[in-house]
Amino acid sequence: MIARRTILWALSAYIAFVFVQSLFFKFTGSEESIFIFSTLRAWSGIGLFEPAGRWIIGICELIASILLFLPRTRIFGAALAIGIMTGAISFHLFTPLGVEILGDGGELFILACGVWISGWIILALSISDIRAWTGTALNILRAHPAT
Repeated sequence: MIARRTILWALSAYIAFVFVQSLFFKFTGSEESIFIFSTLRAWSGIGLFEPAGRWIIGICELIASILLFLPRTRIFGAALAIGIMTGAISFHLFTPLGVEILGDGGELFILACGVWISGWIILALSISDIRAWTGTALNILRAHPAT
């Protein structure tokens, strides 16, 4: 039990560290962040990628970081982190963005993979919490069926 809590805390701290340290770069419009989101804008033709996408992703990462440190919401923070990083990993692999960004040696890609894996481990270790939450949600839905 103590080992599980320690692992959950450590993985949550890792994800939050990666997310929170990147907020400065996203919110201040660092060269690297603008390059990433401008590349995605040019590739996709979706003008919202830069600057709105940078801000939206930053806010979602901040929310995930907060959720990860509250035991009752940890599974939602982990799921949000997985979703964000699934997008990031996909963009690195399947767009002109590539794995290496401005000579970083693939560091951002490696961090994204680490967050993605950590999120899945948190969910795997929290299966009883997930079952409890889904059971509660199903009971609420059964008690109040849609009309």
